[in-house]
Amino acid sequence: MMTLRPSRRDLLRIAAAMPALTLTATASRAAITAPGRPNPGYMRFTFGEAAVTVVSDGHLEIPADGLGINADPEEVRAFLTRHFLSTETNYAHANHVVIETGDAVVLVDIGSGNRFLPTAGRLLDNLAAAGIDAEAITHLVITHAHPDHIWGIRDDFDEALLPGAQKFLGQAEHDFWMQDALVNQVATEMQQFVVGAQNSITADGAEWSLVGGETEVALGVRVIDTPGHTPGHQSLVLASGGSEMLITGDALNHAYLNFAHPGWVNNFDMDGDQTAATRSRLLDMAATDGMAVLGYHFPYPGVGHVMRDGDAYRFVPALWRWE
Repeated sequence: MMTLRPSRRDLLRIAAAMPALTLTATASRAAITAPGRPNPGYMRFTFGEAAVTVVSDGHLEIPADGLGINADPEEVRAFLTRHFLSTETNYAHANHVVIETGDAVVLVDIGSGNRFLPTAGRLLDNLAAAGIDAEAITHLVITHAHPDHIWGIRDDFDEALLPGAQKFLGQAEHDFWMQDALVNQVATEMQQFVVGAQNSITADGAEWSLVGGETEVALGVRVIDTPGHTPGHQSLVLASGGSEMLITGDALNHAYLNFAHPGWVNNFDMDGDQTAATRSRLLDMAATDGMAVLGYHFPYPGVGHVMRDGDAYRFVPALWRWE
């Protein structure tokens, strides 16, 4: 088993990340920069009988040398350059999903709040801008307990947000992070992740329904086990109107590299071998069944399809339609 973890240098660089929005130009790509005024932080569409809104929590800026850490670094840099991506900074969007199906309003992940990077923590504001009342959310599903997915569960008084929502977390994910003395069993650079996960899971008022295998949590919304990125990572499948959408969480976390090189893993993929196996399984499933996919860290709004490309795959963004 290839177990991976971010280096101390990576975490120090992330913690020191600046909230600058401008993309740095290189000799091989045009300088597409921030707009100077906010763009909308949400996008609506229908999927079968369900109404879906992608709501942004902002973005992360983390070192690009954490990508493809089991591959030749020069090959990874060449891949990023060919795709007009920075070889220094991995600029990753944070795409949350709100699904309205039947009487349920399902939110996938709760973001990082004000506890992680200054470029994230926009979820609640963008929910309000989209006209979605956070108090009307009936179901909260957490894909995994990394900072950008669960740390936002607590308010400034350490009480759980969305008190009226039923909250779901994977049994295996819960059991991993809540191990006794886990903080003393991991590398120093991972200790803050453990403490943050435990504080989030045990936040006052957070009562979790622990699920595993394949469990329907709301009409047409089921969780599936997709371990590797974390031991108990789960993704979701939305089935409506005869079609299915795979909401990947971080099982797929790069819209180009993961598709072209499913075996390349990143420094935050906790079990590299399992991550690669899960990723290949999901890509094959989505391509074979014609499923839509929605990636948490894909370029906003992160929705598209999986196309086979020889022995690998390609992400095909959805064609957006306006009224």
